[in-house]
Amino acid sequence: MTTLSFEHQREQMVVDQIQARGVHDLRVLNAMRGVPREKFISERYHEFAYEDAPLPIEVGQTISQPYIVALMLEAANIQSDDRVLEIGAGSGYATALISQLAQEVIGIEWHTELADIARARIQNMGYKNATIIQSDGTLGHPVRAPYDVIIVSAGGPDIPQQLLAQLAIGGRLVIPVGHEPRVQELLRIQRTESHGYTKESLGRVRFVPLIGAEGWSLDGHAVAPRRSHAPIRLQADRRTLLGSMIATNCEPINEIDEVQLDGLMERIGKSRVVLIGESTHGTSEFYRMRNRITRELIQKKGFTIVSLEADWPDTSVLNRHLRGVAPLADCQEAFTRFPSWMWRNRETAEFVEWLGSRILAQSEKATRVSLYGLDLYSLDRSIWAVLKFLDKHDPAAAQVARVRYGCFSPWESDPATYGRATVSGRLPGCEKQAIEMLTDLLAFRIVQQAKLSNSLFDAQRNAKVIREAERYYRSMYYGSRESWNLRDTHMFETLESLLEHHGPNSKAVVWAHNSHVGDSAATEMSARGEFNLGHLARQKFGEDAYLIGFGTDRGTVAAVAEWGDPFRIQRLLPSHLDSYERLCHASHVPAFLLPLRHPMKASLRDELMVPHLERAVGVVYRPETEILSHYMQVNLPHQFDEYIWFDETRAVTPVRVNDVKAKPLTYPFAL
Repeated sequence: MTTLSFEHQREQMVVDQIQARGVHDLRVLNAMRGVPREKFISERYHEFAYEDAPLPIEVGQTISQPYIVALMLEAANIQSDDRVLEIGAGSGYATALISQLAQEVIGIEWHTELADIARARIQNMGYKNATIIQSDGTLGHPVRAPYDVIIVSAGGPDIPQQLLAQLAIGGRLVIPVGHEPRVQELLRIQRTESHGYTKESLGRVRFVPLIGAEGWSLDGHAVAPRRSHAPIRLQADRRTLLGSMIATNCEPINEIDEVQLDGLMERIGKSRVVLIGESTHGTSEFYRMRNRITRELIQKKGFTIVSLEADWPDTSVLNRHLRGVAPLADCQEAFTRFPSWMWRNRETAEFVEWLGSRILAQSEKATRVSLYGLDLYSLDRSIWAVLKFLDKHDPAAAQVARVRYGCFSPWESDPATYGRATVSGRLPGCEKQAIEMLTDLLAFRIVQQAKLSNSLFDAQRNAKVIREAERYYRSMYYGSRESWNLRDTHMFETLESLLEHHGPNSKAVVWAHNSHVGDSAATEMSARGEFNLGHLARQKFGEDAYLIGFGTDRGTVAAVAEWGDPFRIQRLLPSHLDSYERLCHASHVPAFLLPLRHPMKASLRDELMVPHLERAVGVVYRPETEILSHYMQVNLPHQFDEYIWFDETRAVTPVRVNDVKAKPLTYPFAL
């Protein structure tokens, strides 16, 4: 193939593959026109040099798709006087392109053979401002730091903290990051100040694994635990100083039952929704303090809705039982689904006992408080609830519903298998039937509709759960981002429907995990394209949404090692050195409330704006891989409006199903 032919193909590549897809930086386009891609691949692949695809190179690696290279170069915004560090130089192609844009570029390649080949190419082609060295790119090249731009051309399990530290103020880092070796999110990070960074997602990409001490091993495992360091590790004296600042700006908690909450109530103000979190699903102090705050909101602020990260049918039957409507027999299966200890525990039962006593004492129906579940896991019980409603109020419609929901019959108790079967194509799926049934129930009209207001609303919400559960279990096999977003969207839409059902003056409390309650935009979740209940609440309600998070340093927790394992109490490891939890521990205040939206001193909020790690333990706790499994990087003052701390905590006390006695008020807990 002639040189002229290559030049023509190169021009077509720029026009059709790069410019047409939205890359408009003229300097990048001209660099792509000027560097011959065919020189950086073996001769056997020359005829494919300008195709819209990655190509094989030596040592089993690849040269990236031209568009992706151009996209990364444009995102890096390389200036003519910039010093650039490129990680994963590979064949040397991107290094050559960068040399056309920057004052100097240093390319680092892990594989010795590739580094030697790329170095020879760069030298032979006369790129005098480019250097190739063989090294561990995840550690950067500190002897020449800082760099105006760092571009990483391989995908790592997380952002190497050494690279962040070697970035100049105002510098840009472009890197693919993903929890799987060959599927990543392309991120652009800018260092705004000594301890400040912004992060932006540029979409899904596929790169070869980033090999090194802060990347992947050659066998595809993360070499070191992810997030082993914060962007800038705090020295011990700095941590002590921040701990002292927290101590002088917090409201100490001596006893949960006696703590004065007037300050918190004033900060909550006229908020319509208050979301109260937990950093584990199995810590007693979190439940007890959440109970205490909720009682105060009910008594002093007129809140009438308490919504849980729980299944709708469980809370519905409990709600009806507390009002003397549902018999004990209807309650037998409530909160028995794994993980049963999450709600079937002594701490939750104490709140139910209090709520039941209050409900019995109320003379005005309108002031009564109701319990609701926000989650979507109850496929089988929601189907049963819809059929029961229709059997009573519209037997003809019940027959139709049985036919439609019959599609789910083999899968009701194992919806995850249903999702796998539909995605694989072995099962046509029940989406159409679920939509038709929901549509019919939303349009349900009956002479006694006003009388059936609550029971009709309950049936409609169960039909919505069935519809969303069907979507959720299919989405599980497309990726965690899709299923996470669908679940939190469902929870938020359920919250909205509760507020609408209870009228314009209604107010709601939400009990859920920190990962659902805290604003996802302030965490690394947003870089993965994930959003949550807290973020949606802030978007909808603004200042009228108040977000409260919890944290602890050490103690015991109710959890399991693997999903479905028998319950056990585990020892919670002391918090990581680079976490917000460790800063709170450094305050030496055993328990406290820390205002973040309305801090006692703005200087503390400013100091806490530097991102740190934060621990999140759900149903599963794996202390042996805690950094990998349970920490994420967050900006605490943006994530929450208030943070509540208990330095040492203990596990919740489960109420075993076979221990239940038929006590009228606390059933199904039976204290």
